[in-house]
Amino acid sequence: MKILIIDNDESLRYMLTEFCKHAGWESDTAENGREGIKKFHQDEYDIILVDYHMPEMDGLQTVREIRKHNEYIPILVLTVDERQEVADKFLEEGATDFALKPVKAPDMISRIKLHVQIANMKHVQEEEEDVFTTKGISKQTLKSIANYLQNHPGPSSVDVISKQIGLAYPTVYRYLMHLLEEGKVKQIVSHQKIGRPKKLYKWYSN
Repeated sequence: MKILIIDNDESLRYMLTEFCKHAGWESDTAENGREGIKKFHQDEYDIILVDYHMPEMDGLQTVREIRKHNEYIPILVLTVDERQEVADKFLEEGATDFALKPVKAPDMISRIKLHVQIANMKHVQEEEEDVFTTKGISKQTLKSIANYLQNHPGPSSVDVISKQIGLAYPTVYRYLMHLLEEGKVKQIVSHQKIGRPKKLYKWYSN
């Protein structure tokens, strides 16, 4: 895990770096928001710790800028200011959480672990949803068709599958095309004695 620490207080930067070492994590530091943004663009981080009051570019501007480029990375704001309106401003800009100074090692380490875990789960979930949404494919329907084909080793036609699992012919056909494209299903052309050849589908286990 790699952490970016953005704080103009040298002693706090040192202390947070020591926290990271203790937890077995890598860390980079920046003394203001401008330098922090530059490092953020140059490397990959799992979480960012941002101080509120900094010269050149304060924590609010820093959070806003990071969120323009990355919506997933957890941003933990460090502040001595307990006012609700400050918290609200940061949340509006996309901050994930707050830690009041002076920070304590056990609290900081457990928060970092938690937020990185949540961010990773959210990222994976949204990526999966994007894949299925863009193709107009429902995971549940896909699973029903895949299960049917896996439990019926012989090739089946679209109309047979559609009757067996109670889905409309065009829906089954579209999902079969998707599975064919993914290499999960094999198409077999069956030549009939009368009429056009019939296309059958079977689960492809290589």
